[in-house]
Amino acid sequence: MAPTQTERKKTGKTRSALQDVVTREYTVHLHKRVHGVAFKKRAPRAVKAVVDFAQKAMGTTDIRIDPKLNQALWARGIKSVPHRIRVKLERKRNDEENAKEKLYVYATYVPVASFKVRLPVPI
Repeated sequence: MAPTQTERKKTGKTRSALQDVVTREYTVHLHKRVHGVAFKKRAPRAVKAVVDFAQKAMGTTDIRIDPKLNQALWARGIKSVPHRIRVKLERKRNDEENAKEKLYVYATYVPVASFKVRLPVPI
């Protein structure tokens, strides 16, 4: 649990930017996120589901999708989205001058043979 503001004032410590930069692997269950969606909207909805998942998992709204991840989501067409997909989420510092947020998340595809391993695994 995160310390409250009163606890921070007592200790004088806050989280540094180095602690904010982190890399984790997740398995995103796409099937439950596109269930009941029209066939012609499934792959775009899957991309949005990965973005929403990354926002909730990493706590930033600036999410960038790797082209390989986009290709993996669209590999079987617009209709047949994979049931699950393994994703590596890297939270990095934003070096742009006019950035709204200090950090962004870069989501990449991790090809796996089986999804039976417990995750998230910190790297």
